[in-house]
Parts: sequence; C-alpha cells; structure tokens
Amino acid sequence: MPELKLAKLPDRTPVKIAIIVAPELNRMLQAYAEVYRECYGEDESVPALIPAMLESFLKSDIAFSKAWKERGRRDTAPKTELAPQSVRARHREAPDPPATSS
Repeated sequence: MPELKLAKLPDRTPVKIAIIVAPELNRMLQAYAEVYRECYGEDESVPALIPAMLESFLKSDIAFSKAWKERGRRDTAPKTELAPQSVRARHREAPDPPATSS
C-alpha cells in the first residue's frame, strides 16, 4: 500500500461532557456571551462558547503546556490522566527534615 504524504486524521468524534456550575459562574458565563455578542455582533450560546474558552485557557497555561510536552502528548489526547498532576507533584513542598538534637 502506498504511503501518503498526509497522515491519518486524528479522531474527531465529539465528546459530550455535562457539568454543573455555581449560580455566580453561570451569571458570569451569560454576561460573557452578552459581551461576545456586543463585540462581534453574533449571538453564541454559552454551551457553544465554553469549548473555545476551555481550549484558550489550556493553551495559555504555561505550566500545563510544559507538562503536556514533557509527556510527549502535545499532539495526542491524554490516555488516562491530565498533565497537571505532574505540575502539582513538582510544586509540593518538601517535607521538613527530621529534628536533630544537639
């Protein structure tokens, strides 16, 4: 079979995620959708905006991006856990050294 220049396309099957948010966050999301409409002249629902907001947030998180790249998963989906766990592990405080008597 010939090898194509174009690699096989990644899985593009959408995944539905249901979340519950606090009332204040819901108000903020609704307000964001209103500001979005004012800025761009287009109505977008909160559910339509959330994926783009999450993607933008993750792309702007430098610690996450570094951890993601260190794991070699920059271009693939996470297998079982998200990269931030390694970031949290690196930032844990070292335990206090044992007390010594003089």
